[in-house]
Amino acid sequence: MKQSITLTLLLLSLSIKAQIPALSSSDIFQGIKKLNVVGSVLHIAAHPDDENTLMLSYLSKDQMVITGYLSLTRGDGGQNLIGPEQGYNIGVIRTQELLGARKIDGAQQFFSRAYDFGFSKTLDETLNFWNRDKVLGDVVWMIRKFQPDVIITRFPPDPRAGHGHHQASAFLAEKAFQLSADANAYPDHLKFVKTWQAKRLVWNTFTPGFTNKAPAGEKNSFISIEIGGYNAVLGKSYTEIAAESRSQHRSQGFGSAPNRGTRIDYFLHKEGEAAQKDLFEGIDLSWKRVKGSDQVQSLVTSLIQSYSVNDPSASVPGLLKINQALNRLDSTNLYVKTKKEEVKNLIVQCLGLWFESNPMEFSSVAGDVAALNISVVKRSGYPVRLLSLRWTGKSSDSTLNLALDNNQANVFSIKTRLPESLKISQPYWLEKPLDKGSFQIDNQQDIGYPENRPETITRYVFEIDGQIFTFSRPWIYKYTNPAEGEIYRPFEIRPAVTTNITEPVFLFPTASPKIINVKVEAQKDKVTGKVSLVLPSGWKSVPQSADFDIAEKYKGQTFQFSVTPPVSNQEITITAIASMNGQTFDRSIRTIDYRHIPPQTIFPVSEARLARVNIKTTATRIGYIAGAGDDVPLALQQIGCQVTMLDVAELSKDLSVYDAIVVGVRAYNTEARLLHDQAKLMDYVKNGGTMVVQYTIPNNLKVKQIGPYFLQTGRDRISEEDAEMKFLVPDSPLLNYPNKITSKDFDGWIQERGLYFAQDWDKTKYKALLSGNDTGEMSKEGALLYAQYGKGHYIYTGLSFFRELPAGVTGAYRLFANLISVGKKQ
Repeated sequence: MKQSITLTLLLLSLSIKAQIPALSSSDIFQGIKKLNVVGSVLHIAAHPDDENTLMLSYLSKDQMVITGYLSLTRGDGGQNLIGPEQGYNIGVIRTQELLGARKIDGAQQFFSRAYDFGFSKTLDETLNFWNRDKVLGDVVWMIRKFQPDVIITRFPPDPRAGHGHHQASAFLAEKAFQLSADANAYPDHLKFVKTWQAKRLVWNTFTPGFTNKAPAGEKNSFISIEIGGYNAVLGKSYTEIAAESRSQHRSQGFGSAPNRGTRIDYFLHKEGEAAQKDLFEGIDLSWKRVKGSDQVQSLVTSLIQSYSVNDPSASVPGLLKINQALNRLDSTNLYVKTKKEEVKNLIVQCLGLWFESNPMEFSSVAGDVAALNISVVKRSGYPVRLLSLRWTGKSSDSTLNLALDNNQANVFSIKTRLPESLKISQPYWLEKPLDKGSFQIDNQQDIGYPENRPETITRYVFEIDGQIFTFSRPWIYKYTNPAEGEIYRPFEIRPAVTTNITEPVFLFPTASPKIINVKVEAQKDKVTGKVSLVLPSGWKSVPQSADFDIAEKYKGQTFQFSVTPPVSNQEITITAIASMNGQTFDRSIRTIDYRHIPPQTIFPVSEARLARVNIKTTATRIGYIAGAGDDVPLALQQIGCQVTMLDVAELSKDLSVYDAIVVGVRAYNTEARLLHDQAKLMDYVKNGGTMVVQYTIPNNLKVKQIGPYFLQTGRDRISEEDAEMKFLVPDSPLLNYPNKITSKDFDGWIQERGLYFAQDWDKTKYKALLSGNDTGEMSKEGALLYAQYGKGHYIYTGLSFFRELPAGVTGAYRLFANLISVGKKQ
């Protein structure tokens, strides 16, 4: 059947908000000045928020070199102050936070395949977990692709860096500095990029030389640079820009106030040719480094001198001449390619030319018809013709040859059938399961990209003074929120149907069946089929499958499956699948939506952990004080607890109705209300209640004392998730009732044993129940403290229950059940 495509031209005298705000005249001038600087710098560190945003702002906006930040990980192992997301989910959030930061400080953002597996204390552990050769190859790849003149690390490659990931980022950068110029190293890269030798590698140290605990023989020279200057064109100092950039890391609580005034940074020489006074000594940052480009330098200089703040469009003829000059140069030269893109974008800005493509819905399915509005408006008197449009889909182009009138909006309404070959919008690094400590990325050319390269795009072809320019723009959905105005979100390609198991973990303390709910959601109209659970032998489901029939897109049906476990203990992973038209769909859907980042939708395999396990609890009514965000309340329901979230209103009521009160991670750091409620909580304990406090960081406490007696937390942790845990008080009820805790209960833990342990406490009042340590370190006893206070029980724990319980670690469940049950011993 031949596809029908309608193309309607609407001439509207209305204003249209741009997806990316148009640059101010000052920003355009800054961009023109940058055309005359031909150089680049690559900053390398381990995580989002490791980067020196002030240095990036200075390099990008003062030195005006092409500036990049390579974060080896996406911060997947970090904490989350804004919600419950952990693992690769928080990595998705932090990726977008970094992109938001780079829009402000002007640098480009890159990533390797390394996974942030949590705090590591040694370089060797990190490199082993990541797969040293692959991640080193990624750093070599980015150096060859980005071609930096100078590489700047944030950390030293030794224990002074603290975190093993920090050490590894510098170690790999120094290795890659040498290998990137060696054609025998990672030769497969050379199908796409060429070898590259940076001039030097320096370490952006914290103090002059940072000689504290320096390795023997380190006497390298360093230079100091004032990077806190004021940019009159932009109307901001680099410290102000940096603070705004750093404040994008909201999930980490890194909101920053700007410091105005002088800021000296230090750069210790590590590799290559040492600099005496300046980062770019011996590097020609002018067009002289590009053969045959003398005319470009003079044209840009002339354009800078003649620029009109009141009429940027007057610079278009000069930019067109620069574009012609660049077209005569070597098109394979990276600087030529980069500057051509900069010129194209400056032409768009000077013309006031704005264009975007907006689907009528925020998602579609490959093979379906999508409705789309393509909008173009030119807000200057300079003549421009829109020659043609081409969009993703079949029979998807239109020849127009349309002269664009000044400030006249042109909206083209089209319908197009999307190719069947379009992949779902799963982040490319999440398409396959983790391979130990790194993401499985098969396409070498994907390495470095912060997010997927868009597959649904529109190409716009313009003629400007006889020169032809083609621009590609991704489709992006927009809508109007009455409270916030116009909001954009990425356009998504979804599976035709998704299945979500409503909880990540199901525990079976007995052989009795449990109900597992599965929600089937249609991502297109009129979906019918069967949904079922994939169970191993010994597990039974009633029904074995269920029929779904959903008429309308985005609607869903929820089905109940009664699952019976085997008699013996067993832990499994199950999958919910939908069968439709001979196809099987096993993806769930999860949208991560916070105001400071664009909504991010991911499609994990629809799985849940099931465990037939011997677990008991005598506590049934639990009050929970939420902290920085975790899923412990949901986990407690799996062991039969009724959980009440203790907000301001609930805390004002009688607390004696609760068998135990649990305080969420970092609640004493984030909840100012606890200053008012602390005395009442201590009275609850004194009168016979049980209180379990999960980890608290030592800084920014909202109360003077988190326990009934002196207790100070610190930064001690056990980062090796398989570290041996020794029982200091084997007969303690917390280790024996109602579940007998053994070393087997510490098998299968993820990422770490715990963090922010108690550091100092009243030894006459608190009992330390566990000890453990990372390899080569002294034993730590602050992971689990118990004190009797009056008639009640107070417990502080740095054990990472907030990770282990949502991951279905059964031993963690058994131990936590004991903590909340200590006051209900029968």
